[in-house]
Amino acid sequence: MDEQTAISRLKQGDIGGLAALVERYEVRAVRAAFLITHDQTTAEDVVQNAFLRAFQRIDQFDNSRPFASWFMRSVVNAAIQAARRGQQTISLDRDVGNAFDADTFAERLPDPRPGPADEVEMAELRATVWEALAQLSPEQRAVVVLRYYLDLSGAEMADELDVPPGTIRWRLHAARKRLRGLLRGAPGRDAAQRWQEEG
Repeated sequence: MDEQTAISRLKQGDIGGLAALVERYEVRAVRAAFLITHDQTTAEDVVQNAFLRAFQRIDQFDNSRPFASWFMRSVVNAAIQAARRGQQTISLDRDVGNAFDADTFAERLPDPRPGPADEVEMAELRATVWEALAQLSPEQRAVVVLRYYLDLSGAEMADELDVPPGTIRWRLHAARKRLRGLLRGAPGRDAAQRWQEEG
């Protein structure tokens, strides 16, 4: 079933249309939510609730606009809220090894220099970047995810988060500055330096 048919069925009250949208967007949405919340269970809950909200509010969806943007905005905003709640009870200084599956997360980062000779260095970089991301505010993590994981432009990010473009530029600038400070002198520093230059 194509996306437009699925949306039409949802607008007619047929929840069967939701299955096609879940199949198309679930993995991308969970990964984005996970990178913001740093918790797999929370990310899955965020996305499940976002799909339910999409079903309940599908009449508000404008068919002339992309469904992905409308849906992912809901996911990202809910992930930011969940991350804020999580920060009240979870220390960012906790053992990162207990917070996530490193092998699973490593698969989600782009590998700009694949090859056996670079594997150790890239593994260090992934761990270093993950730890640095955990130190950012939820809003800063969101713009990093939207820019570098979902590859959105500044205008698209502003649309996703429903904030002015200037706010997006400020958050991204602050996130990059904070990441530069956190990555300086950390393990995998040489690889991290390349990542900063490429960003």
